[in-house]
Amino acid sequence: MTKQQIPYRVLIGKPGLDGHDRGAKFIARALRDEGFEVIYTGIRRTAAEIAATAIQEDVDVVGLSSLSGAHLRLFPEVVNELKARGGADIPVLGGGVIPDEDIEILLREGLNAIFTPGTPADVIIQSFTKASQQHRDHDFQR
Repeated sequence: MTKQQIPYRVLIGKPGLDGHDRGAKFIARALRDEGFEVIYTGIRRTAAEIAATAIQEDVDVVGLSSLSGAHLRLFPEVVNELKARGGADIPVLGGGVIPDEDIEILLREGLNAIFTPGTPADVIIQSFTKASQQHRDHDFQR
């Protein structure tokens, strides 16, 4: 992203009762350091709260983090809340301790990408960049 561009806006959310936010904060800082405008909702948010904030803040991408094992319920819930609020075009990326067998399920449920522990930060940043650009291109075409 060049300095002349309007920064991509992303939301990083922690749905459910998961109180472990080190990874989410790491990604939020890495994105911020790359020039993204980052909204961090904090821990223990409902899917409705995350979706409402994403719509209100007009974000390009939503990033979710889960270490509690509830990702199969919570991540699709956020996708569905976004759809219900007119934000079906907002890409949702997820990360955390997610078993390999759950990744395909989450992708079928509407997530754009899933990151597991050990994914290099630059790979995650590239994915957020690509998803943000695709969202902006979609908005521009409307």
